[in-house]
Amino acid sequence: MRRRLTAVAALALGAAVFGAAAPASATVPLSSGPSTVHTNAVPAATAGEACTPGTVVFSAEAPSALARLGAEDANRLATGKGVVVAIVDSGVDAGNPHLAGTVIGGVDLVGDGESSDGLTDTTGHGTAIAGQIAAQPVPGSGVVGLAPDAKLLSVRVFRSDGKQDVDKGFGPTSQRLADGIHWAADNGADIINVSMSQTSDSAELRAAVEHAAAVGALVVASAGNRESDADAEDAARYPAAYEQALGVSAADPRGLATDSSIHGPQVDVTAPGSDVLTAFPGGGDCVFASDAPASSFATGYASAAAALVAEAHPEDPPAGWAYRLAATALRADADNRDDVNGWGFIQPAAAIELLPDQTTRGPASPFFDTVDSAARPPAAAVSPDHGASPFLLTRDAALLTAIGGTSLLGVLGILIVLRRRREDPVIDPAEIEREGGLLNRPDPNAEATRVS
Repeated sequence: MRRRLTAVAALALGAAVFGAAAPASATVPLSSGPSTVHTNAVPAATAGEACTPGTVVFSAEAPSALARLGAEDANRLATGKGVVVAIVDSGVDAGNPHLAGTVIGGVDLVGDGESSDGLTDTTGHGTAIAGQIAAQPVPGSGVVGLAPDAKLLSVRVFRSDGKQDVDKGFGPTSQRLADGIHWAADNGADIINVSMSQTSDSAELRAAVEHAAAVGALVVASAGNRESDADAEDAARYPAAYEQALGVSAADPRGLATDSSIHGPQVDVTAPGSDVLTAFPGGGDCVFASDAPASSFATGYASAAAALVAEAHPEDPPAGWAYRLAATALRADADNRDDVNGWGFIQPAAAIELLPDQTTRGPASPFFDTVDSAARPPAAAVSPDHGASPFLLTRDAALLTAIGGTSLLGVLGILIVLRRRREDPVIDPAEIEREGGLLNRPDPNAEATRVS
């Protein structure tokens, strides 16, 4: 991207230096109250020994989500080249062959003794998101990312959400999540993937998202999963609910959100979130969320789609990238969103090709004043002109002309007949050849005359 190139270069050379500052926020405990941060850190399905850390098992089939997203068409337009996506999560295992050359650096904010560059993942959650976004082709595997030419940053903000790690202070927290977003925004990220959510607004998290937007980065965040919080009510989740973020809910194979996701005003769009085939720590592939769609993985695909849009439209602000995805999303009503599906199921190719103007239907536009775009344009009202019809005037004029012409011909015909009666009969055949006229009737016994 056009911005923060210096920051990216410095990151590639000195990720470990950034990591040294991490422990400052590592001791913030996980709250059991309204600011609890929720994730989906465990694969919902395995195939044989797949999804076992250290076990390399590849799947030859391609992720089904790519077909539903129209990846082939989208990748003819953009591949994420030049775009940096930060994954604020459990870390990324850069040793997976799918991710070779894609992870350009990172940081650890957990302080649990793992690598300071954030390239450690003990749960597989962050690595799975990384594979969805930018997995490279590997022999024997059909897994590939939606934005294969994007570069990745690993911003490690939790070890796991298990009780043991939470008790030790290594679970996800609001403060550490905010710190991760800040770090990503300041170190070259164009898109910041946050596959986590919390139920309460917080000043530090809001400030982090606002800061990211101010420096040109789009936060793409999970709208929430009911599986990770079975008793949760449908309500706003953060940071997805912030104005500057793009909130993502999980769609099933039909392209519709289900009760597995938290519904509310934070839902901007939906993306595939079930049967997600992607990378796993240790080098193999794994299928996630086979039991129910998960917004965590829907967020991964939405971040990849945002990377494609960002490559195609580097001049747009972050709000412009989010707008393109929302305005072109598939939905039943072009003019309205709802708390279940938001503006609908994302279409990356359409988002790239959109030429927004004042008539673009859907969300409010950052490009034009579309205050009326949320309401259907009124039907055009045509006021009848009660004056004389041009057609009727033309018809009357033609009728008068025809009547006048017929009368004139009639008068001429009578004059010719009267003249004939006064003249002597024609005897010379040569004279007959010169005769003619509409009312000239030769003798039936005479030879037929050709009129030339």
